[in-house]
Amino acid sequence: MTSVGGATDVRAAVRREVLISGAGVSGLALAYWLHRSGCAVTVVEKAGALRDGGYPIDVRGTAVEVVRRMGVLPRLREAQVDSRRCTFLRADGSAVASVPTRAVPTRAVAGGAGSTGGVEGQDLEVRRGDLATVLHALVRDGVEFVFDDSVDALDQSAAGVDVAFRGGRRRTFDLVVGADGTHSRTRESLFGPEEQFHRYLGHCFALFTMPNTFGLSHELVLWNTPGKAAALYAVGDDDELHAFLNFHRPEPPFDALRSPDAQRDLVATAFAGAGWEVPGMVDAMRDADDLFFDTAGQIRMPHWSSGRVALVGDAAYAPSFLTGQGTSLALVGAYMLAHALAANRDHTIAFAAYEHAVRGFVAMNQALVDDGAATLFPTTERALERRDTLLRDLDTLPSATTRPAHSALALPAFAQK
Repeated sequence: MTSVGGATDVRAAVRREVLISGAGVSGLALAYWLHRSGCAVTVVEKAGALRDGGYPIDVRGTAVEVVRRMGVLPRLREAQVDSRRCTFLRADGSAVASVPTRAVPTRAVAGGAGSTGGVEGQDLEVRRGDLATVLHALVRDGVEFVFDDSVDALDQSAAGVDVAFRGGRRRTFDLVVGADGTHSRTRESLFGPEEQFHRYLGHCFALFTMPNTFGLSHELVLWNTPGKAAALYAVGDDDELHAFLNFHRPEPPFDALRSPDAQRDLVATAFAGAGWEVPGMVDAMRDADDLFFDTAGQIRMPHWSSGRVALVGDAAYAPSFLTGQGTSLALVGAYMLAHALAANRDHTIAFAAYEHAVRGFVAMNQALVDDGAATLFPTTERALERRDTLLRDLDTLPSATTRPAHSALALPAFAQK
């Protein structure tokens, strides 16, 4: 284990020792706020290093206020993705409409980050890796990071949580927080198999990068047929594109989730005979070394904690990429969990306060999925024609306005120790 902590202060003996599983957005944000409140924080991450690069993500509404309070809003503004145009294509590759990004009330972002009503000049769209790098820079000198390891087992007692790590080490913490994503092992170890909490939304998707041989720049191109979509997203003038293949499937393909080869075959079969540049995208997918395949789904749980262990972000309430709110919920949830722990020494009271404060906000944002799927990925000819009719009029519409769900939670002042 490699420590990058700062100097030990006289309060160390009474500080809460907290383990966070996962160094994604929610884990890094939680580490910042817990460290700020006086906790001794350790973050364990199964990857060998911080994950850089990645698809563009959105930060909206209340979450913008979170990053402002962290002091990183100016840096994120500088890293903002300058997406200028969205072009929607028919099955034969001809254009339905090409409109400014600001005019699209619901837009797909290749790489799995949907956007629903972002407000120009207020909300943020940045690469996921850029956000993670900025957050990591805030905490790397005061938080212990353990890479290339993960939690193997948890054993709770009245005094703490005994943690067995996959690498063989054992340590005891006052609290453990699972920030390990939609397929959280922390959640599974506490509450049982994912299937009982996962709400499948009828879509599967593949994300990967491929060469930009199309001359695309600062733009998104989205091809649709009923039940299928293919997108190419040029974040800037890079030689590389984010590619996205999405298809409707009534039942989740559980077997394919366990096998990369089966995933590639499933996607190739779904897009067999497709037009435009889809055959080349399928070929690129087969060769990609960064393929990410998953189903579109939400995590819905009756409780987000058990004893001394709690969940945050996608591990507790993944809203799915169809809402575009995963990152925002992660940032807000991390703030509210850390605030509750700073305000309440009793973790039971703190976890209850966190759930009470955040659950309504989560529910409103998860409900956005009902708009996103129908607009981005119509499954019938009639629905696709309705969507295309709307798109043809979009260039005359004003910029999208904010949605109430994005700012439905007012942040309390952070409790200081």
